[in-house]
Amino acid sequence: MSGTVSGEWRRLGDGVAELLPRPLDPVKSIKLKLAILMLCSGGVAFGFFRFKIGWLPPRTTLTAVVIALITSQFLAHGITRPLREMTAAAKRMAHGDYTLRVRASSRDEVGQLAEAFNQMAADLAAADRQRRDLIANVSHELRTPITALHAVLENLVDGVSQPDPATLRTALAQTERLTLLVSELLDLSSIEAGAFPLDREDLPIAPLLADVVAEAEVMTAALGRGVRFRTDVLPGAARVYADRARLHQVLLNLLDNAARHGPAGGEVRLAVRASQGQVVIDVEDDGPGIPLAERAQVFDRFTRGGRTPGGGTGLGLAISRWVVDLHGGTIAVADPGSRIRVVLPGR
Repeated sequence: MSGTVSGEWRRLGDGVAELLPRPLDPVKSIKLKLAILMLCSGGVAFGFFRFKIGWLPPRTTLTAVVIALITSQFLAHGITRPLREMTAAAKRMAHGDYTLRVRASSRDEVGQLAEAFNQMAADLAAADRQRRDLIANVSHELRTPITALHAVLENLVDGVSQPDPATLRTALAQTERLTLLVSELLDLSSIEAGAFPLDREDLPIAPLLADVVAEAEVMTAALGRGVRFRTDVLPGAARVYADRARLHQVLLNLLDNAARHGPAGGEVRLAVRASQGQVVIDVEDDGPGIPLAERAQVFDRFTRGGRTPGGGTGLGLAISRWVVDLHGGTIAVADPGSRIRVVLPGR
């Protein structure tokens, strides 16, 4: 109740403040505004003294005015310095330089504004780095299949190679790689823009896993790595409340990642269990695992393991993290480092 009353008084005060005149808005300098304020307040005070006790001696009056003006200008310098620094930093930001910071030593509103400005500058710098990295990574990822496809088609046109099934399969593989990359980029863009709706339903987990494993086996067979898949659904984890298509995408990404980075001829294990009202999904391969120092980066965009020469696009785990987050769950590298664990809310 008290919070509601205080909020109403605050809104009333804000409304009254909006109605009050702002006669000093045309003045461009805060120092000059303070000088005008001192003169006006001093004039009112001297007028009151004149009315009550008679006019003060001229020398005393002049001395008081000069001291007041000097004091106001001295104090105004400390007030306006952060504002001038923010103006200079904002101008440099307009040209792409986010390195300048404002000294935020005061604890008043100007100091709070300076701290917020510094945080904004740091966030903009991080966003700019991510943008540059994204452009560089996308350019690299697009260049690789386009260059390979161009070479295949050029050889066909020049008669160096014949349009036999093997050559056409090579060209088809590059177009499929391009299609996958573009599709994942669109998914990532939709997720970050908040335009990634979930159609949740009460899903039986076993049929979903069977579909995912069947598709993963086809994808792995195309890689020629001879990886086997094994699923294990423990009692109590028979159902999950999730978006079927998006959860399918997450699990397929994890199985594909494990098949690519695990040893050829190895086994990928997919285990599902219930724990404290949640559904825990573990995907584990026989590889050496992800080093502890690299685990925090594996879910970043365009981060790929270096254990196999034919990696994916580097977007699968980033998309998986976003999808799991949208479901209110978590995804992380678990011990041993060759295990990815997804935890989703129960029904």
